[in-house]
Amino acid sequence: MEIVKIVPHGFCAGVIGALKKALSLEGTVYCLHELVHNEIVVADLKARGFVFVERVEEVPEGSTVLFSAHGVSPAVRQAARARNLKVVDATCPFVQRVHDEARRYTEQGKFVYVIGKRDHVEVQGILGEIKNRQEPLPYRIAVVSQTTMNSDEVAARIEELRRTHEVETSAQVCNATKLRQDAVRNFTGDALLVLGSANSSNTRELGEVARCAKVFRAGTIEEVKALDLSGVKVLGVTSGASTPESFYEEAINVLADR
Repeated sequence: MEIVKIVPHGFCAGVIGALKKALSLEGTVYCLHELVHNEIVVADLKARGFVFVERVEEVPEGSTVLFSAHGVSPAVRQAARARNLKVVDATCPFVQRVHDEARRYTEQGKFVYVIGKRDHVEVQGILGEIKNRQEPLPYRIAVVSQTTMNSDEVAARIEELRRTHEVETSAQVCNATKLRQDAVRNFTGDALLVLGSANSSNTRELGEVARCAKVFRAGTIEEVKALDLSGVKVLGVTSGASTPESFYEEAINVLADR
């Protein structure tokens, strides 16, 4: 079996920046949500003493709280101030740009439409910037999007909205996400393996944009070893933007030894 390393893959700048901030901290640090959606990264941080919580109210008053790369709503920031927490903000700069755009549109009195997965922590943070709620949609809308969506789906949704609405938009996936998706779209082998966690949006989307016959995902070495790759002649291997390169290389070695 031929193994093709798909480039680019792995950590994006936002993840690198978030981890750099996390690892620079000392003492007990409470991380609001998973810093990035990857089980290996989270396990490593837990081993270093990081405490993961889902609500600001779980953080003892006066303690250090680390906001994840996915961003938080203004209400969460206010709650952190009310508890006198020492905030370290690891929000990805591209996610922060979406927050800024959503807030700007809202301040201009525009209805803001968000393309994304409603339950995703990034989208929940963006929705916190928006004050207006209205059904059905008004004719004039402003559109933003979750940064880790399928870039083709975002473009298609905007075109669909334009058929019935006047649309102003700054919606786009982040450049790192698009480059990784484009590399997968251009892969011409007969199977693709995406390395990353099941709860990682950008990891799932890499599998969705693949054009080969078979697509696999694995988040641990045990999962890599358990893959049924019978009949696969050319296997492309990529990884989500929150997947460590050390895991990627270990997986490549395991696959090469099969």
